[in-house]
Amino acid sequence: MSAWRSAMEFREDTVRSMLGKYKFRDLTVQELKNVHKAYPNFTFSMDTYTFKDGSFKHLLNCKGTVPTKYQGHLYNIPVRLWILDSHPFAPPLCFLMPTVNMGIRVGKHIDAEGRIYLPYLQNWSHPKSTIIGLIHEMIAKFDEELPMYSLSAADAQEKFELLSYISKVTEGVSEIDMNSKSKAAMGNYKNGEVKKITVIGGGDLGIACVMAILAKGFEDQIVLLDLSEGSTKGGGAMDLDIFRLPNLEISRDVTAASGSKVVVFTVNAWTNAQTYLNVIQSNVDLLRGIVPELARHCQHSVLLVASQPVDIMTHVVWKLSGFPESQVIGIGCNLDSERFRYTIENVLMAHSWGKEAWIVGEQGEGKVPAWSNPALSPSYADGVTDHTTFQEQLANRATEILKAKGQRSWSVGLSVSDLVDSIVKNKRKIHSVSTLAKGYCNINTDVFLSLPCVLGSSGVLEIVRTPLNDDAVIQKLQSSAATMHALQQQLRL
Repeated sequence: MSAWRSAMEFREDTVRSMLGKYKFRDLTVQELKNVHKAYPNFTFSMDTYTFKDGSFKHLLNCKGTVPTKYQGHLYNIPVRLWILDSHPFAPPLCFLMPTVNMGIRVGKHIDAEGRIYLPYLQNWSHPKSTIIGLIHEMIAKFDEELPMYSLSAADAQEKFELLSYISKVTEGVSEIDMNSKSKAAMGNYKNGEVKKITVIGGGDLGIACVMAILAKGFEDQIVLLDLSEGSTKGGGAMDLDIFRLPNLEISRDVTAASGSKVVVFTVNAWTNAQTYLNVIQSNVDLLRGIVPELARHCQHSVLLVASQPVDIMTHVVWKLSGFPESQVIGIGCNLDSERFRYTIENVLMAHSWGKEAWIVGEQGEGKVPAWSNPALSPSYADGVTDHTTFQEQLANRATEILKAKGQRSWSVGLSVSDLVDSIVKNKRKIHSVSTLAKGYCNINTDVFLSLPCVLGSSGVLEIVRTPLNDDAVIQKLQSSAATMHALQQQLRL
């Protein structure tokens, strides 16, 4: 990041070089000189600003505080002004910059994101309108209604914990690293190879997916599509927007997902429905309002479903999108399989036997263990006389150990990030994910079950045809398929 901090003198040559691509550089430099003279606390730097449509530009970023006198007390309100490259013929983009102890007071001129809207901006006209004049109007409006308030100790602690977590996620990432990544992202945009991911849903699971994907660092851009009702974002989505993580855009517009490599569905309807069928129908109704429009803007995206119940919701998204079955995937038993293999290899110390172990079938009570290569399964282990018993014992022991492990948002988020990584990087790695199971184990209906699949840039590249010799496993899959098909027949798509 190129930056210049205000000092006793205005370094005009430095500022002029920063504004090399600005159309009206001389006029902009003169304005900044006036800002420095009146408000020497302001600092200037060139940073990347992401617009609502997913595009971004390297723009001048002015940060500082404006003095406000409210009810006899003096406050310094931190603000950020993004100066467009068409300045002074276009108004700046203005935001509050709350610290960890501050909350945003939403009002006539301030939205929940801290974006500042003033008549001065709406009526901007050069040469009458200037940055100094804009700051003067901010002061006048903030004198009438203070735009921020002090958080309670508990609220401040929550913000502090979020900041600490973000700090840990990005620990060790230097300014040079971030610059390199930014340059790489710009190169990807030029080459048409943007690694853009959209997560739909601003709840705990959606936030967990965003954080896990950002932590892996393989994306050029991530969009959090927050479709919660009301004028303000969900709590987690608002916090992410406040602290402005790199490469993250938060939007309510479905078109913001356009160009995504992967779209992750985490939305679930909150309902007072009393029956399981009604609960599922509420989720179907929610997706019916999202998927068709999204499919029009994301025709080449892989759709990854984490909404519950995941196998049925994957079927619903597939039907509503009209996409090929390989392009619509449910997270299924990926987390269960990874835990199962880890337990076999690292807890039970059966290293070679865990490599081809999977959890397959219906996510939930209908899932069962299986081995994709019989030669590596415990039933073919040297020295084992009762092969079936040994295999069952190993699976039962691993299952018992994992019984207490719930599927919390952060663990599911990590699993989602693992799947997205395999798709975006075209790793051709095998995962147990929910896919169309028709034609597998004599299943002849359109149902989605977790099966070992090779994942790549276009979704499911291949289903690994696991030779299932266990009649109980086959019957379990067929039973789950029959139950789900009967339930799907009752849904109104």
